[in-house]
Amino acid sequence: MNYGISILFRAIPLLMALFCFGYGAFVIDAGTDMNRFVAGPVVFSLGMICIALFATAGTIIRQIIHTYTTAAKYALPIIGYLAAVLCFIGGMTYINDGTTTAHFVAGHVICGVAFITACVATTATASTRFTLITQNSKRTDHAAPTKAFSSAQGDSLIILAVIFAVSVWVWTFWLLGQSDIHNAYFVAGHVMAGLACICTSLVALIATIVRQIRNGYAHSERKWWPALVLAMGTLSVLWGLWILTDVNPEKSSIGYIMIGLGLVCYSISSKVILLAVIWRNVFKLANRIPLIPVLTALACLFLSAFLFEMATMNDVYFVPARVLAGLGGICFTLFSIVSILESGTSN
Repeated sequence: MNYGISILFRAIPLLMALFCFGYGAFVIDAGTDMNRFVAGPVVFSLGMICIALFATAGTIIRQIIHTYTTAAKYALPIIGYLAAVLCFIGGMTYINDGTTTAHFVAGHVICGVAFITACVATTATASTRFTLITQNSKRTDHAAPTKAFSSAQGDSLIILAVIFAVSVWVWTFWLLGQSDIHNAYFVAGHVMAGLACICTSLVALIATIVRQIRNGYAHSERKWWPALVLAMGTLSVLWGLWILTDVNPEKSSIGYIMIGLGLVCYSISSKVILLAVIWRNVFKLANRIPLIPVLTALACLFLSAFLFEMATMNDVYFVPARVLAGLGGICFTLFSIVSILESGTSN
């Protein structure tokens, strides 16, 4: 990877973060409609995921171009975790300070986004010894390299991601259990379900990175980790399609957001699949795998465009249209990450 391309791949997450921050702020400031107080803060919070993805991109790229320093090793993951903490504080503050259902829904979703940001920051932490993956892939034994994570460190990273994912699933079912109280619980609960699917997908990515760094990646894992991510994406999409059948437009419109969150899972699958297929194997189509997040980004943006038109006829599509635009930015950011992985693992 030449230096110019490395700058581009690091710039993409920052540009998408700038888009989410700017567009989210614009949506909030452009009017007083309650829908804006849901869509604006949620889109703004998606920028925090992009910041954590920038930390991941910087961690891997600096190792590839041999500019990785001790300061970067600690600073980049810390930036990701700080983004997660700020996002969570913002979500809780939005819930506590607001008196409307818009604040309730947006606040809970922002907290869910914070957990995804924390998972991405954990991915950055797991990637601090990324170059060992290429070295281990050329070996035939399963002995852990001296510079790899210790067994306790590797397990801790995976367990931390699992805790984040389980927390979102518990939060999801708590909200869904209160759905008969108010539609706000139904809406927030289903969006949180999609966010939980993304967190679970990131567990698979983190586990893949950690186990390859420790040289303990088994042949069976080449199937199970990608299958888990694809299952999460399919679950979110099918769940979203099922919600679309609801006769109440206020509820059914949430299905589009769940479909978008499923597309983000498919974007994450590109990284898990890439690491699986190139592990001690030659895969000639590895450089085509980055097309997956490009296609999912386009799908989010096309769906967003249709929803913008539908919003002119019914306001319930206002929020999904804008959130899907933000999710398209997330998918495109993931394109830069998988491209970095492909460059760093290619022989």
